[in-house]
Formats: sequence, structure tokens, C-alpha cells
Amino acid sequence: MGANTSQVSDLSDNPSLKALVGTESISENDPFWNQLISFTFISPTSSGDSKLLEEAVIPLAKILIENNPRTGNLGALVRIFLGRTKELKISTECQDQLFIWQAHNALFMIRCLLKVFIREMSEEELQLQFSYHKRAPGSCGETGSEDLLEELLSNLVHLIVDVPLLDITYSILFEAVTTLLVFFSYQLFHKDILRDGIIYQHMMKGKCLSLTSRLVKTLLYNFIRQEKCPPPATHIFEPKAEGGLLYGLASGVASGLWSVFTLGGAGSKAAVDQEHNPLPLSNQSLLLLLVLANLTDGPDWPNPYRQAITCFRNTQDTSSLPMEQPHTFQINFNSLYTALCDQQRSDQATLLLYTLLHQNANMRTYMLSRTDMDNLVMPILEILYHVEERNSHHVYMALIILLILTEDDTFNRSIHEVILKNISWYTERSLTEISLGSLLILVVIRTIQFNMTRTRDKYLHTNCLAALANMSAQFRCLHQYAAQRIISLFALLSKKHNKVLEQATQSLRGRQGDNTALPDYAQDLNVIEEVIRMMLEIINSCLCNSLHHNPNLVYALLYKRELFEQFRTHPSFQDIMQNLDTVIGFFSQRLEQAGSDLSVERVQEVIMKGAQALPKDRLKKFPELKFKYVEEDQPEDFFIPYVWSLVFNSGVGLHWSPQGIELFSMDSG
Repeated sequence: MGANTSQVSDLSDNPSLKALVGTESISENDPFWNQLISFTFISPTSSGDSKLLEEAVIPLAKILIENNPRTGNLGALVRIFLGRTKELKISTECQDQLFIWQAHNALFMIRCLLKVFIREMSEEELQLQFSYHKRAPGSCGETGSEDLLEELLSNLVHLIVDVPLLDITYSILFEAVTTLLVFFSYQLFHKDILRDGIIYQHMMKGKCLSLTSRLVKTLLYNFIRQEKCPPPATHIFEPKAEGGLLYGLASGVASGLWSVFTLGGAGSKAAVDQEHNPLPLSNQSLLLLLVLANLTDGPDWPNPYRQAITCFRNTQDTSSLPMEQPHTFQINFNSLYTALCDQQRSDQATLLLYTLLHQNANMRTYMLSRTDMDNLVMPILEILYHVEERNSHHVYMALIILLILTEDDTFNRSIHEVILKNISWYTERSLTEISLGSLLILVVIRTIQFNMTRTRDKYLHTNCLAALANMSAQFRCLHQYAAQRIISLFALLSKKHNKVLEQATQSLRGRQGDNTALPDYAQDLNVIEEVIRMMLEIINSCLCNSLHHNPNLVYALLYKRELFEQFRTHPSFQDIMQNLDTVIGFFSQRLEQAGSDLSVERVQEVIMKGAQALPKDRLKKFPELKFKYVEEDQPEDFFIPYVWSLVFNSGVGLHWSPQGIELFSMDSG
């Protein structure tokens, strides 16, 4: 970069860059700046080259850190960028690509340097670096006449919300979004959650505050539009025949420079997965949105970006608000819903879906009113089905989304009316035709079984069972395989219960007279019995509310009736077992009356007729099973480390980082 540099190896010897970081101040009127920000750069094509680029920038940035207090060249570069951006909107309207190109190059250089500055110094020290000017004889190197750091932040926000997204502006908009992410990346270098700071103050209370709703809306629309990176040909400026400053815009910027700096730090797993991602602006906009939404509230003010996300409305909504809400705006819900359905492969899109479902009542009502909920639910189920390949946070988000959806009875009824055919990703069994509701049950049960054998996470168990419990009263026409899996899960729990009980008994016998501590079998038994109780309540809820709609569940219950014998007299299950005994006894008697050697079809016929004949008053009524997701149940600041793990995996931080990064460098696999 700088003066038509074309190779990574050229950076350390590039005369323009050496002048920038050197000991001499450079006037903002010097033609040097025009030459510096008119460059081409060949993009690295491998993670090794990417690391080389970062390694080449770091020593240059460190020299600038040392010399900048005397030269003020960082501030001069920032002011050159600010000067170019004043005309950006007009330049875009006039298709004047020179200003856009040079502004982009200046911002790209600022961002490369910032990544090192942020690693090397505190926010207070960074603000000082921005405040240094060229020293006049006898004067100090600082000035209080302006806050250049806040000016840059404000300018970046203005750039994002004011400059339209076109092929010629794609790169600079991407740079603006990513530079804001880099500013916030101080969090990557701290184990504790940052709750204040200079950048935080500027974004939450400074000049940027008035742009809150516009920024959130623009970032959402960037996500909605899913614009691909324009091909290099749309970026390139042809050199003039007579020479001049119109060097070709870096093909690296067009085709992959951000794969170095923003789509996976060199050598990271994220780099392999995302290096060829064609939607860098959409992805970075979503990351910035999540970072802003998860900033902590101030001591006496709420997070304005979270306020904006929680209260925006549909463009089709013409009703007046009972009271004015701060930072509200309108956006096309149909477009947002479509983008959410299409993008659930990524953690950040799933986290956005969770945020909107949980915190924006307008969006939640809209989603639940859709008649094509399968477009949203199916990607969520696919995430859970491939639980082995997902990180735990992504699985949690998917489960919480299902839990929130199942709080709505209309949703629980409607999913059994949606019939799906040939689910390609469900490979355990060929499902030629199944309802969305039955598929949801299958996937949740599979997740429970995976958790029992692998992770043994009580929180995951709780969410899975809560979702099944919420749905149970509206189970309709369960697929025979779904009914079988419900009873199979109970069989697995029963087997585990007996095993722990046997271990506890043997341990007591073998340790008579031994005063050493025993394994806590009582606690293990208590946990298993809680889960067994919940499963019995789920089965009971279905039988009490929709027995006549679920002959396949009755069939599976009768086929495995011996499983329930041991729990009939157990004090923890006696009450709930009364109804199951009644159902098993009633249908067993009718099958005996129908004769022996009955075919499957004949058994089902007897069950269907019996379901109509069983008096409802013979089943004891229990309180309705209803569970609500409560965010307070999450660990403190659960989402902030999660968001920053996504930022870290996107490569916004440097390739190597101090120990504080360990909090956020989660496996994204």
C-alpha cells in the first residue's frame, strides 16, 4: 500500500510508508498524501501470505507509535480521510470514483494501523495518539481544539448511513463498518466485560447518538440485501494514457483483501470456511449490529442501539404509537424475515433471530403470524440435527428460539398442519412424509439423547424438555416414528435410572465401615428422576388433551407398557402414573376383547375406536405445562463473550493476541 505498492515484501521498504511512520512531520497540504492513498495492492492468496501482511504492518505501526507524538502524522492521515469523505455523497451521485477510491485507501490504511495501535495501548493512549499535531517551535505536541477520535467515529457512522450501497461504494462501506468493529475490539484484549470507555462513551452519548436509529436500520438493510462483493472489473480504474494518479484500484480490495483482515485471521479455521464468502458487507454489518446491541447499559442511560432493535416496526404498520419510543424506525418485515430464513447457517444470523424474537414484540408477532413458518423452523432444526458439528452457543440459540416459538399455542397447532416430504438432511430414517411438528419432536429428542451420551448439559436438557412440554397439549397426528422415539427416550431414561440405582446400591455394600466420601449418586438419581417426571408429564399432557388425535402414541405406549411398571409405585411418579395406567388398562382390555394375533392395522383400528369411547373424566386433570424462556436464567453476560467470539473468528483482531483473547476464541466449528 502506498505509492503503487504491489507486494507484501515491498511494504517495509516502501518510501511513502517509511515517510508516514518516520520522524518528519508531513503537512496536510503536501502532495505526498495524494500519492500515498493512490495505490494498488495484490491480495494475498493464502493464509501464509495473510500472516506475512500482518507481520509487515506491525513493525511499521510500532515505529509510528513511537514517532507520532512528534510528527502528528496519524492525525494528518485521519484528516486527509475526513477531507475526502466530505464529498463522498456528491462523488457517488456523480460517479466520481477517484474520491471514493482514495477515501477507501486512506481508511484501509487507518484500519490496518488501528489494529496494531489497539493491541499496543489503552483507549486513553489511543486518544492521545489522535490528538498529536505537528509541533511548532516551543509548543507541545497536543491540541485540545478538537477530538479527532470522536470526529472519525462520527464520520464513519455518517458514511455508513448517508452513502448509498453501489458497486463503486461497496468497498468503502465495508471498510467503514469494519473499522468501527476494530475500534470496539478492545474487548478482545480483556478477560472482563468492558462496561465503559472512551469509544463506548462516544458511540452511546456523543455525536453518534442522534444517528442511532439510522445506523441500526442501515446495518439491518445491509444484512437483508445480502449484496455480493462486486467483481473486480467494477472497481478498477483504468490508468490514464498520459499517466497520473489514477492507479488501478486494488484488485485485492475487490476480490479478497478482506479475507486477510476480516474474514478469518490468517491460519484460523474461520479463514478456511469464510475466505471465499461472497457477502462480506452483509456479514460485517450483522456483526457490528450485534456488538452494538450487546453493549452494556450505562449507569444512568440505556443502550440506545438495543432500544432501536427492540422497538422498530413494520413499514406496513400505519398505526400510531401510544407513546413515542426512542430511536424507533420502520423496516420491511417481509424482507427481514426472508433474509433470516435464508441465513441461519451462521451463528450471527441465528443470534439476530433470537434477539428479535425475544426482544422485539412487533417482529415476534409478525413471525408467528406467517403461514410459511417451515421456512424459518427447518433451518433451526437442521442446526440441531447436526449438533456434533456446531458449537454449543449455536445449539443453545437454536433451542431457545424453539422454546420462544413454542410459547405460542397457535404455533404449536399450526406446525402439525404443515406436511413435509423427503427431508434430505434427516438421514437416520427415510421420512417420505411427516408433519413439521413431528419432525421438530424427532430432532429435539435426538438432541436430548446426544446430550445424555456426550455433553451432559443440564441447561440444554431443560430447554429441550421445556419445548416438548409446551407443545405436548397440541400434539396432533404424531408420525409413528415420532411416537416411537418419545417412548424410546423414556426407555433410555429408565435404563439410566436403573443403572445409577444399581451403582449406588453396590457402592454402599462395598463400602460398609469405610468413611471415605461416596460418589454423589443421590444427586444423579435426583436429576434423572426430574427428567423422567417431565417425560411422564409430557406423555400425560398429550393423552389428556389430544388422545384421539394420536393413535400412534397410544400404540407405542401399549407396545412398551412394561417400561412403566417399575414407576407405578414410585413415590415421585405415583400421581402422574394414574392416567397412564388408566389408558394402558383401558386399551389393553379392548385389545383382549378383539381377539389374539391381531395385525398392526387391526390394533390401530381398535385404538382409534377406543380413543373415541374413553370417557375424558376418567383421566385426572393436571396443571397445563407451560414454560417461558427467561433471559435471567442465562449466565451473566452470556451473549457478550458469544458475540465477541464471532468477531474474533471473523478476523477483526490480529492473528495473534494476548491471553485475554482466550475468553473469546471459541471453536466456531
